[in-house]
Amino acid sequence: MRFKYKKLRKGQGGAEDILLNPRRDRRLLANVPDKEAIRNSVDRRGKKVLEDYKGDPNVFIKSKKAGIRYIMQTDIEIICTSSKGNSTFKVKSLDVSTTGILLELKDKEQLNIISSAEDITLDFKILPGSMPEGYEMNVKIKGKKVRDSITADGKIICGIEFIETLSEYSNRKKDRYVLAASSLLLLFISIFIVLMRAESLIYFKFNKWTYLYSIIAAVFLLSRYLFGVLYKPMPMDVNYTPGVTIIIPCFNEGEWIERTILSCINQDYPIDNLEVIVVDDCSNDNSVDKIRETIDKLNNEAERFDAPNRVKYFVQEKNLGKREALCRGVLNAKHELVVFVDSDSFLDPFAIRNLVQPFKDPKMGGVSGRTDVANTYTNTLTKMQSVRYYIAFRIMKAAEAYFDAVTCLSGPLSCYKKQIVIDNMDEWINQRFLGQKATFGDDRAMTNFVLNGHRTSYQDTAICSTIVPNKYKVFLKQQMRWKRSWLRESIIAGKFMWKKEPFMAAFFYMGVFVPIAAPIIVVYNLVYVPIVHNIFPTTFLVGLLMMALMMSFAQMFFRKSTTWIFGMLFCIFYEAVLLWQMPIAWVTFWKSTWGTRMTPSDIEAQRKKEQRKGASILGKKGGDVYEK
Repeated sequence: MRFKYKKLRKGQGGAEDILLNPRRDRRLLANVPDKEAIRNSVDRRGKKVLEDYKGDPNVFIKSKKAGIRYIMQTDIEIICTSSKGNSTFKVKSLDVSTTGILLELKDKEQLNIISSAEDITLDFKILPGSMPEGYEMNVKIKGKKVRDSITADGKIICGIEFIETLSEYSNRKKDRYVLAASSLLLLFISIFIVLMRAESLIYFKFNKWTYLYSIIAAVFLLSRYLFGVLYKPMPMDVNYTPGVTIIIPCFNEGEWIERTILSCINQDYPIDNLEVIVVDDCSNDNSVDKIRETIDKLNNEAERFDAPNRVKYFVQEKNLGKREALCRGVLNAKHELVVFVDSDSFLDPFAIRNLVQPFKDPKMGGVSGRTDVANTYTNTLTKMQSVRYYIAFRIMKAAEAYFDAVTCLSGPLSCYKKQIVIDNMDEWINQRFLGQKATFGDDRAMTNFVLNGHRTSYQDTAICSTIVPNKYKVFLKQQMRWKRSWLRESIIAGKFMWKKEPFMAAFFYMGVFVPIAAPIIVVYNLVYVPIVHNIFPTTFLVGLLMMALMMSFAQMFFRKSTTWIFGMLFCIFYEAVLLWQMPIAWVTFWKSTWGTRMTPSDIEAQRKKEQRKGASILGKKGGDVYEK
């Protein structure tokens, strides 16, 4: 019997991903410092490069990002006022930045009206996904013409500079009110939860275990948000630039690997202190061709940035797994710090500068950056994940970083001292649990090795974005894999976390207990109590609502994004669907299949499934002989 081979990837079969579409710079490595000083020491907006900047580096970074132009084609209403009267007409936008917008006019008459106008007002809507999250809004802003041109095909182009930036406009029109409202709502919810748990103390003697769970869950939740709010990232020291090797393991990511490589090498970081190594784990798509094309492009167009010596790749002779690929990169790394970046994740140009800052502490062993969702606005599923990712990093990891004990240095962007990885390499590659080889959960496993003897942290200013599943089937398989690895590594971490700071240790064990016991508590409150005691579970449902609102309003508070409502949807989806993966994970967490891509374990599992299916068919036909 023959078995079918399916190539699986995130979002397979789903909607086409909607990603930010910044207009590409004419220079391939626009953010890389030019040590030969051939490039002018100021950028196109008149700002000095970061190495020469003597003020607050964060101000420089914000200024740099303000000039990024995002392609956005939508209708713009132009209102022009002059001594001759008012004129109103609609045009099309070509791209937009926080400082201005580029328009395509219909004719020269519109250009003349704009040129002679004493006052120009633009009325338009920033489409969701056309600019970074939080900018989506209706805009009515004043501007002034700064340039115009006629293209080779006769199109009339006009550039308008905003009188105030979109950041300033948003803060004046929207952000301050969103901040005030979300602050008050979070305070109200926190007080409400405390009062509800006070009730649990009063009625504790009537049902000790249920109320004990409620108290523990409330303490854990509120403490995470409290310490997440108190967290502050390490400030950037522009003179601290230790040697860094970025390692990208790749398996069947031909669609994204070029973008990943370019984002890793196009960093505002001294070129002598940064290299990129790509390790392809015997892909069977066009990944290797894409890697070669990308490196050839870098070698041809970025030679003076030493690209030929700073970007290299290896191809595994057979598929050995992600850990083997990462380890091959580590063994070939020449720098003291190694950064692991997933092959479908894209780094912010200042990600590495920010990521290394916590290593100024000699006891620091590993640091996780923040991962945002790159395809947020694709559909409802990706919007829910966007909120979940942001809260997981900005609140949960930030709270752990407050105690220098982050329990998962995430795969999309994390940095380690190379020697720690080398010291634990054999045990990491050959990790087995209940007799089964561990093929996923590599980030949690390595974090445990680091955390057992060193500090781990989180740097919120080190940002990358990643592609998440846009299809529910793929998403559920990913979540099951994550739950299995979480269970396995939580059991391992539980053996040494008691040695950490007492508050952190207590919160860790609470964080393990709460999700494991959650399915039992939900069944008890939503099924057993209504049926046996004929009591509607009002208090329990209100508690779930408060949890959902807290996630949503925290998203509103920190990000000021319209996606906040999807935090509530995610909580509902979690209680209805994802929660019930936990009992399955209890009894299957030794499984080694990924489910979202065809690793050797997945191929073997599919082969056995096809064999069983074939045997069943033969059995129904009365056959008693099975041939592969």
